[in-house]
Amino acid sequence: MDGITATTDGGEATIEVRGLRKRFGSVTAVDGLSFTVEPGQVTGFVGPNGAGKSTTMRIVLGLDSADEGTALIGGRPYRALRTPLLEVGSLLDAAAVHPGRRGRDHLLWMAHSHRLPVRRVDEVLDLVGLGQAARRRAGGYSLGMRQRLGIAAALLGDPPVLLFDEPVNGLDPEGIRWIRGFLRSLAAEGRAVLVSSHLMSELEDTADHLVVVGRGRVIADTSVRELLAAASGDRVEVRTAERTTAMTVLAGAGASVAATGRDTLTVSRLDAERVVELLGGAGVAFSGVAAHRATLEEAYMELTRDDVEFAAEHPVSGHPVADHSVEEGKR
Repeated sequence: MDGITATTDGGEATIEVRGLRKRFGSVTAVDGLSFTVEPGQVTGFVGPNGAGKSTTMRIVLGLDSADEGTALIGGRPYRALRTPLLEVGSLLDAAAVHPGRRGRDHLLWMAHSHRLPVRRVDEVLDLVGLGQAARRRAGGYSLGMRQRLGIAAALLGDPPVLLFDEPVNGLDPEGIRWIRGFLRSLAAEGRAVLVSSHLMSELEDTADHLVVVGRGRVIADTSVRELLAAASGDRVEVRTAERTTAMTVLAGAGASVAATGRDTLTVSRLDAERVVELLGGAGVAFSGVAAHRATLEEAYMELTRDDVEFAAEHPVSGHPVADHSVEEGKR
């Protein structure tokens, strides 16, 4: 890329959401949402079905109007930006391209509207790996190829602010590895990058910061590192083939014990040294005891378990299982 300075025509390249509220009839989609997306990092924007993520992104991009609050890009609302394509790029819907139009022609039309040089079209096509497919019609593209075309369109004006809604959707494993590094490289250039996703495993390897929302409100606004540390807590993971006996021994000593696998237990309220002492003293064989490191998926599920719109019963435990996998409907 040509390189950027991390500013827009209104100031520093940030996304600032303050006190945002939006209702659709009797449904409150966004309820007092406030957060900032800083330059130089990837901010993950996550939450269960119906959390308000898509509505918020649409308001930031001027596609919906807020009932209350503000959404600013570089200190200005989207509709006040003089050259929006050069100041903010976005991918909300990979299908938003005419199927009869060639990929390159789609970008040429966008470039012409902002007086961008033709060479920039070819640069971004090569950048996202579509150089060889540029003259094919979009209707013949796979979902992953349409995602790449949408990313190319977002980068066309070399903007300092970027918003991506589910950018890995439809990508194959190679494409997912590519997008991980690509998003981080964009942030490393000083851009503010907001990524909405329900794939926590992808954000764990990509995001620096997380904004977690539920029922239109911010549940957590923190770094990925801090969130994982808090979720890991003082838990200990035990591997043993004598799971039932181990659970009885540890629970008898005041621990909270959960079976998390065929031969794995997660223990709270006892440190690793005490767990080893208790199991050894009871003659319970075990193959490993280690401090538990939570995954981002675990941290997310814990944070959002009371804020899901739909929940099914677990087929084994009978406990509710939240549906975190589907983005809220486009209202």
